[in-house]
Amino acid sequence: MITIYTDGSARGNPGPGGWAGIVANEERVVELGGEEAHTTNNRMELTAAIKSIEFAAENFPPDSPIEIFTDSEYVMKGITTWVVAWQKNNWRTAAKKAVLNKDLWQELLLVTEDGNITWKYVPGHAGHSANERCDEIATAFADGLEVTLYNGDREKYEFKF
Repeated sequence: MITIYTDGSARGNPGPGGWAGIVANEERVVELGGEEAHTTNNRMELTAAIKSIEFAAENFPPDSPIEIFTDSEYVMKGITTWVVAWQKNNWRTAAKKAVLNKDLWQELLLVTEDGNITWKYVPGHAGHSANERCDEIATAFADGLEVTLYNGDREKYEFKF
């Protein structure tokens, strides 16, 4: 089983943004993150999920089931519910407006299409250690700060899953 936590941040929304992912299996934990100069929080939330799933697919045993935790209701509801209707409606919402971030939704669909992925919502800023660490990483990248990312043994990782 691969466990993933994700988060995104944007200062000004739109403004400078950062994304974060924590990808782990039974033995190893890898923290990921990145930044964009001008973006939105929702784009960073989606980017975090995409990059984390891509990393897991490239660096962990193939066909491993994935459990992904997000504090974004937008990502959670979008990938588990809304995207089916958007595709049927030619990427239009129920209000007949173009779906925002269509490029990233299509990319997320692509990276999830062959995976055994379970999506779970975790409330943000509710004291969950791994989710709080993701927030810390994403916010630091959005603020243009240096970030030391962990890559090592799960038993030595200080944040709880």
